[in-house]
Amino acid sequence: MTSLLIDNLAQYASPVAPAPARGSALREVEVVTGAAIAIVDGRIAACGPRDQVLRDHGDLPVHDAGGCAAIPGLVDCHTHAAFGGDRAGEFDLRSQGAGYEQIHAAGGGIAASVRDTRAAAADGTLGPLLDRHLAWMAAAGTTTAEVKSGYGLDRDTELAMLDAAAAGHPIEVAPTFLGAHAVGPEWDDADDYLTFVIKRVMPQAAVRAEAADVFLERGAFDRDQAERYLRAAAGHGLVLRLHADQFSQAGGVGLAIELGARSVDHLEATGPEGVAALAASDVAAVMLPACVIMLDLPRPPARELADAGAIVALATDFNPGSAFCHSLPLVMSLACMQLGMSPAEALVACTVNAAWVLRRGDRLGRIAAGYDGDVVLLDSDDWRHAAYHLGGPAVAGVIKAGRRL
Repeated sequence: MTSLLIDNLAQYASPVAPAPARGSALREVEVVTGAAIAIVDGRIAACGPRDQVLRDHGDLPVHDAGGCAAIPGLVDCHTHAAFGGDRAGEFDLRSQGAGYEQIHAAGGGIAASVRDTRAAAADGTLGPLLDRHLAWMAAAGTTTAEVKSGYGLDRDTELAMLDAAAAGHPIEVAPTFLGAHAVGPEWDDADDYLTFVIKRVMPQAAVRAEAADVFLERGAFDRDQAERYLRAAAGHGLVLRLHADQFSQAGGVGLAIELGARSVDHLEATGPEGVAALAASDVAAVMLPACVIMLDLPRPPARELADAGAIVALATDFNPGSAFCHSLPLVMSLACMQLGMSPAEALVACTVNAAWVLRRGDRLGRIAAGYDGDVVLLDSDDWRHAAYHLGGPAVAGVIKAGRRL
């Protein structure tokens, strides 16, 4: 652990409420001007007006922020960052009118990434590829990220993906077992494939992962199959999460609530009943606006969910096919421009609420005493540039647990 005094901040902005912030708390951001942040042994010991912080912590090693603004380290709670290859060819096809489901049915989509990821796992390049992707994310201000498996769909590659995620990285990684991302190419029957995953892969995956995820959607797994997979995962002590309502409403929201899942992600097809149900539950609604833009999908009801009091989070969905985007500041921009969220709501959604999705809400996502010393310095004296600077170099520096990355 490292100790550091971040001095000469024009301001810092931090969610006011602890996790999860919902209702009016989703809009509440504290802005402190002329500030400093003291990090001792990796945790924030003091923060606030500069004179007050320096009075007790002026002897710490100093990082001069040069008049920058600061926000908490960003938390990316939905990524598929462990993959081989790319799908630039599919991007080309989509730009000419081909649909995601059409590409998937023709052997592209997830199947293409399965081939490339299996090859990367076999030749030992999967770990370095993940390191590269995490470095991109860190440079954009991400200090903690979830990383899913799901591009192996066999025993060895799924475990290799989780091992790569669990290896030491400069940023913190939360591994998730997405063994039910699609039916493995060697299998003709989804139920037989799930039997294989549950019996042959899940026991060892559960030792490596924190959570389990399933893709509940036409062309992937139906509600009954998703429930079977998730109940088996719960039996291994894994936190439950779902991809659902991306293209159709197939019962994912109700299943997430019934099983006490931590989150349900995508929600582009979610209607008013789903909004009301999520608002009355403790299941987080994770919005993925980069995927929405890249696939030209209907906008998820982020504004309705926020106004109804749901737990709203944002994430990149970083993956090679439907969201080749590693930048949470860009996601914040899209949330503001496309989903009707304010900069304050976007900040809360990808800090303290995203941390809550990953069961780290008690120590991540806020600039407050006792929280981890994860701080992003912005190339501006106004914190709102995190969302305002569309796709630009908004981040000037990143500090993880008091250590400058």
